[in-house]
Parts: sequence; structure tokens; C-alpha cells
Amino acid sequence: MRLLLDKDIPAWVDLWDENGIFEFPFAPDGLPTRLEGKAAVAAYTRGYPDHIDLHDFPYVEIHRTLAPETIVVEMRGVGRLVTTDDPFDMSYIAVVTVESGLITHYRDYGNPLAVLHPATHFARSN
Repeated sequence: MRLLLDKDIPAWVDLWDENGIFEFPFAPDGLPTRLEGKAAVAAYTRGYPDHIDLHDFPYVEIHRTLAPETIVVEMRGVGRLVTTDDPFDMSYIAVVTVESGLITHYRDYGNPLAVLHPATHFARSN
């Protein structure tokens, strides 16, 4: 989260395993539901700071699972949309699996209502 707030996307991508999977089960039509591999994650997220100026995660709660390499995270990200200067406020639940210190699977159950506005989703224009 600190890397996203700092808009250090290359460092955030470096947290990913080469074969990591990034899933968006509730993605609206026209947006990907699954990215396969670190290169796909990098391509998808490179424009993030150009579209969303993330300011804070005012709510974060981490839940451990029976699998020690997997956590469930409830979080809320707030900031502004760069192109419109409208507020950005999105709630997420993420299921994250890490092996050997790298993200191997990340399921992002973000609120799809927050990404229906074209400027809201950073990957739409990539």
C-alpha cells in the first residue's frame, strides 16, 4: 500500500512473482477479469498514477487464513481522479497469496461501481 501511495509502480510490480495471477472477479464489462504474469500486471498498472491520485488507505484490516501464505485484506482507498479532480473512494476485499516473498495470486474484490466512470479506472486508457 505504501508503494501505491508513493506512486512507485515499478517497485509495486517488483513484489510480484513472474507467474503471478491478478484477478478482478467483479470487473465491469470491457475491463479484464484476469491478468497472468508479472509483465501483464506491469502493463496494466503502469498508468495508475496518471488516472488515480491515491492519498490514503484510511481503513485496513488484515485477516489471517488457515493457509499461512494467504491473507484476506479489507481496505478502503481514497484520493482523487486526476482527469476530473473528482473524489476517488473505493472499498476492496483482497485475497492475497505470497510465496518466497512474492505475490503469486491476488484476487481484488473491488467495488465495481467506483470504476464505471471511464476516468476512474487507470487501465481503461492503456
